Formats: sequence, C-alpha cells, structure tokens
Amino acid sequence: MNVFCATKRVSISYLTAKIFMAAGLLLAASTLSAQPIPPPGLVIGSGNTATADPSLSRPNTTPCVVTLFNNFAFADFSPKPFSFTPPAGCPGPWAKVVLNADFSIQAGRQFDRTAEIWIGGVNVYFGTTSEPSGAVARSWHIERDLTDYSALLNTTQNGRVDLGNLVNSTFTSTLFGTATLEFYPLAHHQEAPRTADLILPLASDPTGGTAFLSTSNSTLAKTFTLPKNVEQAFLDIVAESQAGDEFWYTCVPDDVANELQSCGGAAFRESQVSIDGTPAGVAPVYPWIYTGGIDPLLWRPIPGVQTLNFAPYRVDLTPFAGLLSNGQPHQVSVSVFGANNGFSTTATLLVFQDHGSQQVTGEVTRNTIGVPNPNVVENLTTAADGSITGSVTVSSSRNFRVEGFARTSHGRVETNVRQNIQFSSRQDFNITNTAFVQSIKQRTSISSETRTNGHGGGKSAQRFEWPLDLTFSFNVNADGSGGSQTTTIRQQLLSAATQHGEDGRDSFSVVSNTVTPSDTLLFDANFNITGSRGQQSAQEFFSNDSSSGCFSRKITASAGLLTTITDGALCKKHDKDGDR
Repeated sequence: MNVFCATKRVSISYLTAKIFMAAGLLLAASTLSAQPIPPPGLVIGSGNTATADPSLSRPNTTPCVVTLFNNFAFADFSPKPFSFTPPAGCPGPWAKVVLNADFSIQAGRQFDRTAEIWIGGVNVYFGTTSEPSGAVARSWHIERDLTDYSALLNTTQNGRVDLGNLVNSTFTSTLFGTATLEFYPLAHHQEAPRTADLILPLASDPTGGTAFLSTSNSTLAKTFTLPKNVEQAFLDIVAESQAGDEFWYTCVPDDVANELQSCGGAAFRESQVSIDGTPAGVAPVYPWIYTGGIDPLLWRPIPGVQTLNFAPYRVDLTPFAGLLSNGQPHQVSVSVFGANNGFSTTATLLVFQDHGSQQVTGEVTRNTIGVPNPNVVENLTTAADGSITGSVTVSSSRNFRVEGFARTSHGRVETNVRQNIQFSSRQDFNITNTAFVQSIKQRTSISSETRTNGHGGGKSAQRFEWPLDLTFSFNVNADGSGGSQTTTIRQQLLSAATQHGEDGRDSFSVVSNTVTPSDTLLFDANFNITGSRGQQSAQEFFSNDSSSGCFSRKITASAGLLTTITDGALCKKHDKDGDR
C-alpha cells in the first residue's frame, strides 16, 4: 500500500496502522525452532512474552487434573477437536475449577491470531496470541476460573480449539497449545460454592464458534425454552473487534473518514442484549490492542491489558426470571451498536434454578434501558495548503434501571439493577504534507448496582474505569530521506466490586492493571522499516480482595527485553496508608 496519497499528504492513521502491523514481519527473519518452548517464568534479560498478571488463587485441596489437548499444532484454519471426560473418582461439587492453557509460537514471521477453546459448544477461553520475532520464539500461560461453569463439566462433552493460523514460505511460525482443567475437591466440612444449574451457549453452531457482527443490525441470537423455575440469570459476553473495527477507538464519522484517512463509524461501540427483541442489558466494549497493533514492537515483550486472555463482561438478567420461567420459548440476542465490519462475538447464558419450586412466576416491572444515542461533534479546520487541524469528539451517557420480581419457594424476590455508563472520546488531529499526528483520549466509566429484596437479599455493586490514551505521530523528513513513527500508549483497566449479603457477609475486590508502551519506528525513503529507537514498556498490576489478599507486581522492558520485576510495592504502600 502506498503511504502517500496523490497530493503527497501523509496517508496514515488507521490505514498506516494496518501497514505497520506488519512491521514485525518486515523485521523478522525466518529462523525456526523445531519444537514449542515450554513457558518459563519471568526472567530479566529475556525477550519472551511477559505479564505482571497474577495466577488465580487455589484451594488447599489436591486437584484432579484432566487434559483437554496436548501439544496441538496450529498451522491452518481448521478447528481442532478434542474430547472432555469428567475426572474419574472426583465428582462435584468442586471448590474451584481452573482452566490452564500454555501456548507457544516458533521464531519467525507470523501475525497475532485469535484463540478460542469450546466445551459442549460453550466458550471457556477467548484471547489472542503473541507475535514472534525472527530471533525470539514466544510462550505464555493463561488461566480462567470456570467454577461458575461447573454444571457444564459434569458430563462427557466434545470440545474444539479454534486457532486459525497460516503457515507458508512467508508466514513461517507454527503455534502450539496444551490445556488442562483442574478440579479442586471440597475440603472437609467446606460448603460448596453456588454455581449455575444450566450453562447454555450462544455460538455459531452446536460445537462452538463465534458470530461475526458486521453492522449494528447484525445479531447473535438463540432461542431457549428454559425450566419453569428460573430464579437468576446472567449472560457472559465477549465481543472482539476485528477487520475494519480492530482499531475502532481511532475511527471517525463517515463524512470525515477520507480526509482524516481513518476508519468510519465514529469511535463508539457498545454491545446490546435483548430478550424477545426488548432491551435487557448493556455490555460496553473494552479497547483491546493485539500484539500486532499499530507497532508490533510496542508489545515486546509486554502485551496489552487482557490481550492474551479476554475477560467476559457479565450482564445481570435476573429481573427477567419470571418471564423466562413461563415455559415459552425466548430469544436471547446480542448485537454491537456501531459495528462497522465487525466484531467476533459469543455469549454464555448462566441459569440458576429454584429447586424448591416447580413453577416460578413474576414479571419485569420497570425497564428504562432504551437505545444508545451518542453525540458526535466535529471541530476541524482545513487550511489553504490542505493541512487539517482540530478535533472529533463522541460521547454517550446511559443511566437506566431494570426491575422485576419472582414468586419463588421462599417468597417474593425483587431484583433492581441500576447501571450508569459514561463514555467519551476526543481525537485531536494535526495533518500536514509531512506529518500526521492523532492523539486519542478515551474514557469509559461503568457503575452497576443490584439490590435484591426478599430471600437471599442484599446488595452488590461494581465499578469499571477503562482509560485509554494513545498518541500516534508519523513524520516524513523534509528532504524525503525517510521518517519516523512514534507511538505512546497508556491503557488501563480499573475495577472495584463489593457485595453485602442478607446474612451480613461482606466481600470486596479491587483490580488495577496498567500497560504503558512507547516506540519510534524508523523508515527510509521507500518506507522500508530500518529499525527503531526508544522502545520501552511497563505493566503494573495491583489487586486486593477479601479472600486472597493483596498482590502487586510491576515489570518494565526496554529494547524488547525484560529489565525489572518489582513485587509487593503497592501492597506495602497500601498497608502503610491503611495504618494511618
């Protein structure tokens, strides 16, 4: 693709970002390692994939381990089947169920790829892979708590892995993967955690698979006839931006997309949940950035927030329990507002039953969700020489309540779900004959509260903050000898959750995850990548909760190599501040 347009103004932003996704391929050699490399721990001086994320906490009991697949090679786009059988002599209920997966990729040339694991058609893992370099084969480890999905794992199931990968003389790196499930038995006299009675997939076919939602009108839908005693229901959603929407946070309105050389549709996307065509919930979209995104060197060796392991967004559908229990078929659907080709999407319905009742009745008494109505403002100036300066902003404000009641075996239970979602994005542009500068400040704030009156009543609250700051500066030397592309990013995920039960039991959790890479790519007069300067990155992870306690870790990297590992610093500060 030509980097310049006919008028010699720089054709950068979204289009050039896609070009430089391939920068790692241009810099890579075709050195191959014969076998996948086992995932090591964090090692100073290593160029291997490194994250500061903690391992999941485990019970003290000895787990029963089931291998789902072992050393699968991914070199084509065919799904890889496997069979799951529950652990012999280790029946549920379990204290905890943990999915472990280890992936690796040979040194050489390869794009980042999407990876998914399905059991019985249900998605149990969704993420992307690390890009290799010519000299470094990469390996990484992921974990997911599947305790809520225990009902899925009580019977033998067919499974599959989707990790499409092209291997040929140009794209030379094969991916490998191994996955296991750990089933932790209950300790003596330990009470089993309450888990869903039914785990029902929204997938493209009975064995799994995502649906590609290309426009706002595209839907992933499935019709269920549920038991007549539904007491609670939740929907776990993952909507992964791909193709024209991969860099959706850089998009601008269609009427200025050409002059700003960017993707269209504006910079707002939001997942919508409906039941029988009626709005039932909202799932904001996290701005994930993959390891080939914008400049692959940004993510060596530290990937972006959740890049390797997406966390589903959970929507509370409990106010609809009475409706879902009426014995009639009900369609549950997911769409992505603003989708502009598009989003790879899946969802999982979790149903909790009232085992003391054969028939739950009830109704939704209030629903103010409505439809999104983002506000877009263009403030751009074009000079006589064709230079463009100014900003494009988009904002959305959502404040709604969904209320319903259910008549159960333990009386009338009322559920009130309140959610406030604030979104804003400001993009500043400075485009000349020799420069393209795009600066993005995006903020997503989500506050959710569920109040339950009646048996098992209480209050739970959750808050998310998803700040993203991204500056992309592409400059061409005045003499035409080449130029540079500088990118700086600050990507965060902040969350806090509290729960107060009717029995007086309280719990809390706090998570802060921040990744801050920067790099300058250098190129010659023909726009061939010649090197880079100033590459550095850092990740700081902090968590604290009422069951596992405090964890903190900070890692830094420079020139693609891990430079420091600092454990516990934020926990020590937290303890010190707490003593004041």
